[in-house]
Amino acid sequence: MLHVDLDQFIAAVEVLRRPELAGKPIIVGGRGDPTERAVVSTASYEARAFGVGSGMPLRVAARKVPDAVILPVDQEAYLAASETVMATLRAQPGATVQVLGWDEAFVGIETEDPEAYARRVQAAVLERTQLHCSVGIGDTLVRAKVATGFGKPAGVFRLTAENWLDVMGGRPTKELWGIGTKVSGRLAKLGINTVAELAACDPQDLVPEFGPKMGPWYAQLGRGDGSSTVDDTPWVPHGHSRETTFQRNLTERAQVDDAVRQLAAHVLEDVAADGRPVVGLTLKVRYAPFVTKTHARKIPETSDRTEILARALELAASIEAERPIRLLGLRAEMPMPDDARKGHTPTRSGW
Repeated sequence: MLHVDLDQFIAAVEVLRRPELAGKPIIVGGRGDPTERAVVSTASYEARAFGVGSGMPLRVAARKVPDAVILPVDQEAYLAASETVMATLRAQPGATVQVLGWDEAFVGIETEDPEAYARRVQAAVLERTQLHCSVGIGDTLVRAKVATGFGKPAGVFRLTAENWLDVMGGRPTKELWGIGTKVSGRLAKLGINTVAELAACDPQDLVPEFGPKMGPWYAQLGRGDGSSTVDDTPWVPHGHSRETTFQRNLTERAQVDDAVRQLAAHVLEDVAADGRPVVGLTLKVRYAPFVTKTHARKIPETSDRTEILARALELAASIEAERPIRLLGLRAEMPMPDDARKGHTPTRSGW
């Protein structure tokens, strides 16, 4: 199968709309104003060369690249471009497409020459959208996903059981899809620092640290093993969330409650559109200067907006009094349909 990943997707869409920006350092985030509280959504390769990355405070990114062009987020434009890309992938001969996000998807294929197929995919996407993509080829989803990183930008790379350890064995575990810095640090405490060491470990040795499900799963990632099936079942969200970064910290209880009411109104609009009840709520609180905590609660299944709002306000009561708040977020969890595909969320919500 293939893993197709659009190169610097959001920045590339902006360059298509403003060709004069080609080759310049571009940073996209918030409302495009580095004096406001916002984070970087994406940066062009030219800006990344200065150390700018997604999630970085916009004001910090602006200091790193004083000459950068800073643009506001335009989700509708990115969604439209994404839909065209995914339609192009689905139009390829024999392709089964599993969307992972705005800018990436797995593509199941049957061919004796996957490299040639990958080049045709790249050409088709470029012709239809003027966007470049990188393609990873693998005999499992994990290997295809990891392979894409070696193909960037606009290249093709193949990882299989035969060359997995040759390519990945000496690399740190955090370079694996699904293992971040925190998990990598916990593995290091067990004496596991490289992909090869993770691949060679006894999965049961990871159970005390990570549990009976995640421990063996991390060992499987080390081997590059896992599913080799691309599932095009339409994705169904587990929940909906909204969050707001305040330009001035909230310091009073009434301000917090008003903000929660506004978040709940937006979230419940999204929930209502799905036609499923709510079974859980999570309130995300970011205190000044930058400490984040979450408060979660399961609730009896309900579609009653008044009841859900009351539960959300109960969560808000657990917020530390008199502590300035710079961000609030609210997430509503919903029961999953029996035939739904569980997997990666095709959004950029950060939840």
